[in-house]
Amino acid sequence: MTTTSTTEQITTALRALSCTDVSDALDRLGIAGHCLGIMPLDRSFRLVGRAWTLRYGPVGRDPGTVGDYIDDLGPGDVVVLDNQGRLDATVWGDLLTYTAVRNGVAGTVIDGVCRDVDRSITTAYPVFSRGNWMRTGKDRVRVEGIGEPVSIGGARVEPGDWLLGDGDGVLCVPAGRIDEVIAAAEEIRDAEERIREAVHGGRPLRAAREEVGYHRLQTKR
Repeated sequence: MTTTSTTEQITTALRALSCTDVSDALDRLGIAGHCLGIMPLDRSFRLVGRAWTLRYGPVGRDPGTVGDYIDDLGPGDVVVLDNQGRLDATVWGDLLTYTAVRNGVAGTVIDGVCRDVDRSITTAYPVFSRGNWMRTGKDRVRVEGIGEPVSIGGARVEPGDWLLGDGDGVLCVPAGRIDEVIAAAEEIRDAEERIREAVHGGRPLRAAREEVGYHRLQTKR
């Protein structure tokens, strides 16, 4: 499906949705965008933006570099770092967070770990990762590719795809399908709100669910 909404419209729509809304929409549409095991450093973090991708690999005889890219990124960009799930070498820390905040970067998603958590927490800069540890990735990992498809928690993320993150984790929505995903997610969100209103009014949950077809909302179509 071709995307027709503007970046501003998409951003506004995604900010009004939760990861659970979008997760159910992805299931309905048969899109594998769930990033397994990637969680926010702080449960209050929310993230919406488009993927800027970088893939790491282990160093060889040539130690290479961990990359020097953050000055080129700005509002709406989400830094997506594929470190192959490594837990023993960080690829994000204090100086990157500090500069990202200055530049208005939307957030960072890492298949791996970060460090200098306090900087992220105190600046409310959203980092989603497999955890945190103190040991640097310098001389342990090197840049293998920039602006290429990467794997984050088993989900394929391509440059320009949309990322949504909250306390339940992070999701990737292919750029070319964002409109239909948003439409499905809004339908699911609104149906669940009708159920809550019915329960608040005294209806049994079973009856309220049946009235809106709850058990079929996320079924693949």
